[in-house]
Amino acid sequence: MKSAAILMASALALAANAASAQKKYDPGASDTEIKIGQTVPHSGPGSLYGVIGRAQEAYFKALNEKGGINGRKVIFLSLDDSYSAPKTVEATRKLVEQDEVLAMWGSLGTAPQSAVQKYLNQKKIPQLHLNTGAGRWNNPKEFPWTTPGLPLYPTEGAIHARYLASVKPGAKVAILYQNDEFGRDFMNAFKAALAETGKGTVIAEAGYELTDATIDSQMVKLAASNADTLFNVSTGKATSQSIKKAAEMGWKPLHLLVSTSAGQSILTAAGLDAAKGIVSPLYIKDIAAPKWANDPAVVEFQ
Repeated sequence: MKSAAILMASALALAANAASAQKKYDPGASDTEIKIGQTVPHSGPGSLYGVIGRAQEAYFKALNEKGGINGRKVIFLSLDDSYSAPKTVEATRKLVEQDEVLAMWGSLGTAPQSAVQKYLNQKKIPQLHLNTGAGRWNNPKEFPWTTPGLPLYPTEGAIHARYLASVKPGAKVAILYQNDEFGRDFMNAFKAALAETGKGTVIAEAGYELTDATIDSQMVKLAASNADTLFNVSTGKATSQSIKKAAEMGWKPLHLLVSTSAGQSILTAAGLDAAKGIVSPLYIKDIAAPKWANDPAVVEFQ
């Protein structure tokens, strides 16, 4: 997150310097401030991820205390969209048309951000470092103002499959997936890569909606398939519920969990004993891991 913020700050500093030389600014930039916006779910079914916006707000506060970006204070506006596309559209339009932000940065969610991608690109408002890794973001020809901030989901899905083929040839796989673009991106790439290896078979699938109160029935169905591996493509509350339900049923497959849902808060909500043995790729430093306890960047973050 810090690296992404530094990259964003550097990009905005360059843009602001160029504007300053000409004394001509886009909305959201001046000699004294740079205004950027964001939409994340501070409430609703994805509210767990609201902490991302709060942590980023704290980063910019710290940055401003050190003088901002080349003397410009960063005005960071993080609005709640409840992980709802219509609310994302409403909040994004407010940020662009009323608050007049220079750029959107770090906004979250595949479906919510898909709903505003065309609008932002038409307006030539940078849609920077999205907290989503959907394959659709890798389309600079059609959407040059959009760039993801996470590794792409199809890439990670293939990594899971190749890992599985190397450690458990002949695996019988059950897949729990969120029934949207997020879930399908992961699942389809995983299935294609596993088929290429010829060293595993998907024998059961169960989807759930983000608004579902529980995923117990899906987990019961998958466990009944006698699969020896679970590829878990879920988020937030559903992830915690799936881990807890597997433990309650005594089902102990090789559990592959997508990186977006391997956070400490999700695992703690499920019960750390129930989460033992889960395998997940990580591309950031886990601040709860003992190996990073004395890392300078982690110490500074804490």
